[in-house]
Amino acid sequence: MAYAGIVLAGGAARRLSGVDKPALAIGGKPLLARALAALAEADPVIVVGPERPGFGDVRWTREAEPGTGPVAALAAGLAMVGTENVAVLAGDLAGVRKSTVDRLVAALGSADGAVLVDVGGERQWLLGVWRTEALRGALPETVENASLRRTLGGLDIVEVPEEPGESADIDTPEDIDRFS
Repeated sequence: MAYAGIVLAGGAARRLSGVDKPALAIGGKPLLARALAALAEADPVIVVGPERPGFGDVRWTREAEPGTGPVAALAAGLAMVGTENVAVLAGDLAGVRKSTVDRLVAALGSADGAVLVDVGGERQWLLGVWRTEALRGALPETVENASLRRTLGGLDIVEVPEEPGESADIDTPEDIDRFS
């Protein structure tokens, strides 16, 4: 199945004193590079966030009002997608792999989306593969500061259980220590 990829890479990282999380090297590899490697089969790959050098052949875009949340960033990325399906990843995922995205693609079937579910049973909204038109149709009229869970929660979703560590992300200094 052909699909595009979107990486949301523009968060404020308040719990990490504003560090550029996607550029943060974990295990010697920037988090953004991990997401891009997981999207190796995607074409095109769109990164929503400030442009950073050294990340290869990706398309860069920004939300209309930077800093207004993941729904606004998702809308900006979707504006550049011309494929029927799209993988959407957060830019701070330490454990995402190509096999993660492959499993999500395989699980999509006829649903609107396939989303990774962590060991606690929580849907990882920014670790999924979606029907592009379903995502566009779910966007609220005002995307700035909208709830991602509320935006996507009404769609027909297949839950894909995570393999150990796949949904791990970097939010705190303790997370950095744990993965370094």
